[in-house]
Amino acid sequence: MSAYNELIKNFERIRSYMRDFYVYGFKSRDGYQTKSARSYDDERRRMESWLGDHMSFVRTPEGKNVFISIDSRTIPHNPLYNAWKAKSFTDGDITLHFILFDILYDPSVRRALPEILSEIDGKYLAGFETPLMFDESTVRKKLKEYCEAGILTAEKEGRKVYYRRADSTNVSDLTDILHYYSEVAPCGVIGSFILDKAVTDTDSFTFKHHYITGAIDSGVLAALFTAMREKRAVTVTNMSRRKDLPRRSRIVPLRILISAQNGRQHLFAYLPDFNSFNSYRVDYLSNVKLEDPTPRFDELRAELDRMQSKMWGVSVKRNKWGNEHLEHVEFTIRVEEGEDYIVKRLYREKRVGTVEKLDEHTYRFYADVYDSSEMIPWVRTFICRIIKMNFSNRTIENQFKNDLKEMYRMYGLDEEVKP
Repeated sequence: MSAYNELIKNFERIRSYMRDFYVYGFKSRDGYQTKSARSYDDERRRMESWLGDHMSFVRTPEGKNVFISIDSRTIPHNPLYNAWKAKSFTDGDITLHFILFDILYDPSVRRALPEILSEIDGKYLAGFETPLMFDESTVRKKLKEYCEAGILTAEKEGRKVYYRRADSTNVSDLTDILHYYSEVAPCGVIGSFILDKAVTDTDSFTFKHHYITGAIDSGVLAALFTAMREKRAVTVTNMSRRKDLPRRSRIVPLRILISAQNGRQHLFAYLPDFNSFNSYRVDYLSNVKLEDPTPRFDELRAELDRMQSKMWGVSVKRNKWGNEHLEHVEFTIRVEEGEDYIVKRLYREKRVGTVEKLDEHTYRFYADVYDSSEMIPWVRTFICRIIKMNFSNRTIENQFKNDLKEMYRMYGLDEEVKP
């Protein structure tokens, strides 16, 4: 069954199912309470038609749990893009689509609306006893839709408007770029659509870390990018996993931040009602509506640029008066002979921090950041080489050391090694 046999009208509903079952995953049919069991079955069959061999399941005491199983070494293209390539249409929609492109079969062919209507009635529908009726308004709207999509162009001469196919672009020399773009860039589904038009038998890239789940957020990202390009505010629905009810908010989107470690996408935005900045996980956002342009956009973007010099991740801590609070992080590591790769990694991954060489075997890292807890996963990677550390946030430092003590206890080393 192809991805085009199961058609959809509301992608947000499909996105919700794919996110809850196949991204966050491992819910049983009975464990999904948002919709009825029958609704779940219908959507599951639809998604199985797109994902095919990429779906697996496991049986637990709670029931059958379905999830996506993909080996990025053997799958060069994101299979979740198939969801975007399934589109709902009526019999009249698809019939009119092919008639229009049969009439405008080449960019050199031009037709005005009256000519198109006459050709439809006289050539394409004349032989039917009960032909489909395409009135002038319907055809005009469809032509306008295709012009807005860039498929057709409209050329005005006097009082007449002539329509023709847009010139096609030869992408045969861009397939490597498109292969890469489609798999790593935000809204990479655009590259996937273009690749569908290219003649290529080879896949240029495979990925050790292939972050595919952002594909289902492409619609939200596209709307946010449009708002940023036009310097607009938006209203958006945010559903937190920690809260039952979604919240509708008016924000000014400023930048999309994407983790190189896990592929997670965050929106950094300004909240006019609270005069504050905040980050949002893009996979929790939906129903983006563009609002009026904001005259403060450039000012807010400049403020974000300044703040990013103190951001390790996406967190910004300010008190209720809007004043910033920075936390100092410092640790010293010792490297042995032949461990230059550790030093190179320290320099490469220091982000907003500073690395200082103390001697041939000792290096000190320090940084002032908004939220030192964001650094802990990275600091852990230097365990066994850290000889000294100092966090101004003692709670975070003590938690780090207590975690080490617990690890030593679990492995029976608590009497031999002290952090």
